[in-house]
Amino acid sequence: MYNLLQRFVALVLLIILSPLFLIVSLLIKIESKGPVFFKQERIGKDNMNFMIYKFRSMRTDTPDVATHLLDNPDIFITKVGKFLRKTSLDELPQLINIVKGEMLFVGPRPALYNQYDLRDLRTEKGVHMLYPGVSGWAQVNGRDELEISEKVEFDREYVEKRSIFMDIKIVFMTFIKVFKSEGVVEGSKNIS
Repeated sequence: MYNLLQRFVALVLLIILSPLFLIVSLLIKIESKGPVFFKQERIGKDNMNFMIYKFRSMRTDTPDVATHLLDNPDIFITKVGKFLRKTSLDELPQLINIVKGEMLFVGPRPALYNQYDLRDLRTEKGVHMLYPGVSGWAQVNGRDELEISEKVEFDREYVEKRSIFMDIKIVFMTFIKVFKSEGVVEGSKNIS
């Protein structure tokens, strides 16, 4: 029932935000060649892969790796993309993934299809049984600044403590983190 409610809310948000989708789409097309949406294979519930949707924020020749692993991501990020990433507007198309039943608003962020270390650790801790989320407990507790083992520990904690109240807390914390642009690391950096 909770999942169906989220799918309905995501559909309503897609309708309400359609003018914003149109504006962002036009800005992306004006600035660079290529599709408006970026699709990428990610690991979902029960380690089943699915295609995640985002607004394209990078050039089409960008290597298919997590952005924080790029040595110099600034050469790939478009001007519009920089704004979309800073405000997390690039994540809005994931409402489509929620409507399709592949994601929820809150859950562990879906790993890239080739992040086997993250997939294996999450499976070991039972996190793989959850639907991935647009935001999650690890997201609001460090995001890109966290080592993989730390992310998985936050994911495990979410498995144990998850509730509608925790989800509401995570959504609220997400808005604060996005507003402050906290936890975003663009490119490979030493994390201490």
